Amino acid sequence: MNAPGRIGIFQAFGVELEYMIVRQDDLAVFPLADQVLKAVAGSYVSDVERGPLQWSNELALHLVELKTNGPSKSLLGLDRVFHADIQAINAILAPLGGCLMPGAAHPWMDPHTEMKLWPHESSPIYEAFHRIFNCRGHGWANLQSCHLNLPFGSDEEFGRLHAAIRLLLPLLPALAAASPILDGQRTGLLDARLREYRNNCRIIPSITGDVIPEPVFTPSDYQKFILQPMYRDIAAHDPEGTLQDEWLNARGAIARFDRNTIEIRVLDVQECPLADIALADLVVRTLEAMTREQWLSVEKQMAFETGALSSLLEDAIRDGEDAMICDAHYLAAFGLPQSPRRAREVWAHILQQAAADMAPGYRQAIETILACGTLARRILQRLPAGFSPAQLRAVYGDLCRCLAENRLFTP
Repeated sequence: MNAPGRIGIFQAFGVELEYMIVRQDDLAVFPLADQVLKAVAGSYVSDVERGPLQWSNELALHLVELKTNGPSKSLLGLDRVFHADIQAINAILAPLGGCLMPGAAHPWMDPHTEMKLWPHESSPIYEAFHRIFNCRGHGWANLQSCHLNLPFGSDEEFGRLHAAIRLLLPLLPALAAASPILDGQRTGLLDARLREYRNNCRIIPSITGDVIPEPVFTPSDYQKFILQPMYRDIAAHDPEGTLQDEWLNARGAIARFDRNTIEIRVLDVQECPLADIALADLVVRTLEAMTREQWLSVEKQMAFETGALSSLLEDAIRDGEDAMICDAHYLAAFGLPQSPRRAREVWAHILQQAAADMAPGYRQAIETILACGTLARRILQRLPAGFSPAQLRAVYGDLCRCLAENRLFTP
């Protein structure tokens, strides 16, 4: 039974979307997040409540986060709620010469010279991160993601949900990769954000682990094998204990026992909320099917080794929807025969089997992604070989318009 007061599995959802603030004229990063929040609150604050959503700061001053203001009972229509607040922020930024840019990484930002830390409330946390990890790099200064929070109402639900999430994580870049360009150049990866994310805590490896969480399925084991080693390893660098909290955990999915959720962090933010919420909806439907053992028992889901899943994730970071999956055991976990197939084929199978009643607008968005490729692929298709800075600005200018209009980016 669920503990009193807890929200049960798949009974509510939390979504967080991060966006860059850029100049309208040249799309360079524009560190104005504090001015956006002050325009609403009247002072420099970290959070502003706006009915169903909150606006928040993050580590970098050019980044603003929009998130559900507490658990939302449904994802349906949430894209329109986010879009309304995106329009409100753009209205604040317009007189200052700014606007919001989507996508998971700014394509030509120099994080070593352009990074500015949030200087107001909670700044000691960001200063501690900067002192320990040196945040003047893409891995800290230039990462924008969609976080999906899923509740669990009991220890048993935590175990089932954690097993399904860690098994699904390697497939997520095949839908959500949106960061093919860094430093004005193709990176050779479709999800460069995740590669940077994977390495940004390398001086203390226990913080990120293998991105895929370890196979632990009870809160007590999670404390013992994930949280406590991490706190122990950072203690010498953080004698005040500023960072010794659950949010220090940088795996691709992290348990938040303070609110009884698991937060998925490997989704790149897309070109518009319609795409983000459609992806979140498909992820939720897939996890629901997995937790009710549609294709594989929970016991067998728990048996997958972290190393094998991490290797699959790396393939998806590089190749996105075209990643070739040859692991027969992994394919069987989604009810597929043993013959190798691309990740987009796996998702097409999942869409057919687990999302038959998805809202038409969200289903159409997923079908566009499967047919035309991830946002990263579509960005690359727009860019000619040896593209110029002006051509790159033109593509990302269209992405800004996609965000402003809540429409998908087409190749």
